[in-house]
Order: sequence, then structure tokens, then C-alpha cells
Amino acid sequence: MNADMLLLGLVWYVVFLFSTTCHEAAHALVAKLGGDLTAAQGGQVSLDPIPHIRREPFGMVVFPIMSFAMGGWMMGWASAPYNPQWAMQYPRRAAWMSLAGPAANLTLVILAGIGIRIGIFTGALQAPQSIGFTHLVVAAEPGALEAVATLLSVGFSLNLLLGVFNLLPLPPMDGFGAVGLLLPESGARAFQNFGMRIRSYSMLGLLLAWWIFNPIFSPIFSLALSALYLGHG
Repeated sequence: MNADMLLLGLVWYVVFLFSTTCHEAAHALVAKLGGDLTAAQGGQVSLDPIPHIRREPFGMVVFPIMSFAMGGWMMGWASAPYNPQWAMQYPRRAAWMSLAGPAANLTLVILAGIGIRIGIFTGALQAPQSIGFTHLVVAAEPGALEAVATLLSVGFSLNLLLGVFNLLPLPPMDGFGAVGLLLPESGARAFQNFGMRIRSYSMLGLLLAWWIFNPIFSPIFSLALSALYLGHG
């Protein structure tokens, strides 16, 4: 692995670590605001990645590095604990907690997009001749801004992927837990109970989500690029 790949891997890991930490911290914060202090007591209402790494060291450190070394891109996972009794008592609050993680990722997409647009507007960055998943913008001239361009590109694409993937309404994805927001309180409680009873099928749901994700994500990614480069085509 050469120096360029090591630098790219470092950028990937910084973005992954920050994005995943924001995702889990958002879950923990909304749970705390809703009355469940479980994650807060574990130190996870924080942008400090250490409490999140401590809870999921394999998903936050080992697997991301392995996935980058084998495939050139980075994935992993983390989790924020919550009290199931609280979720049953306040199912709509629990649904808001579920939605908070993907909302954090989509907020980061918007912020990265704003950074890209500002860079293009000022002339510091420009659209590449060939746009790729992590090659959305490049430095106008060689130099330190190349790392910034990569950081913004990876931040935009990775957070869009994380946000959309987690919004799929399949267990154990956050989108499944957020369904309760569409239901009245009694229906949300029944749905929360249903979700707890099918926890043992979470791996099946995860495999199904991965199987259907690409045909769902591809048009969303294309739409996001159209919005990003609107007026710069």
C-alpha cells in the first residue's frame, strides 16, 4: 500500500469515525431528551468517538480498516443502548430516537454539499471530468486542498449512503423503528412490541436490506448529484 492509499485511508477513517459518532450521538441525545438516560450514562451523548469505540471496537476500528484494505472503501457499525421498557412506554419517543441517527447523517450530507458549493464558487475546487462515489470534487490546483476535496467528497457520499441505508424500513434498521411516527400512540406501541418480538430475525432483515439497497440508492445518489451540481453542469 503506497503513501497515497494510506492518506486516502486516513481521510476515509476520519470521515467514517466522525459520521458514525454523530449518528450514534444523535440517537443518544434524542433518547436522553425523551427520558431514557441509558446511552447518556454510557457517555454516548458526545462527539468524542472513544465511548462509541469502547462499545463497538470491532465495528468502529477493525472492520472499517479491513473493508478499506480489501475493497478500497470503508464500512462499519456502532450502537447506542436504550431501555426497552422506556421504548414500550413511550413508543413515539423511541421512534424519534430511531430517526435521529439517519437525520444526523443527512445533515452532514447537506453540510458537505454546502462546502463543495462554496469551494466551487470561490474557485478553490472544481468538478472532476469523471465523477465517482468518492470523487465528486477536486482541487483547482495541486496542493493541500486535494485532501479537503477528498474529505468533502467522502463526507457527502458516505453520509448519504449511511442515511439512506439506515432509513430502510426493515429490522434492525432505524427506518423500521421510525415507522411508529406514522402511527397513533396505540399503534406505535403495538409496532414497538412487534419489533422486539422479531429481534431474532435481525440478520435476515440486514441481508434483505443489503440486497435491495443498490437499486434504491442509485437513483437517490443521481438525484443528489443533480442537486449538488445544479447550475454547474
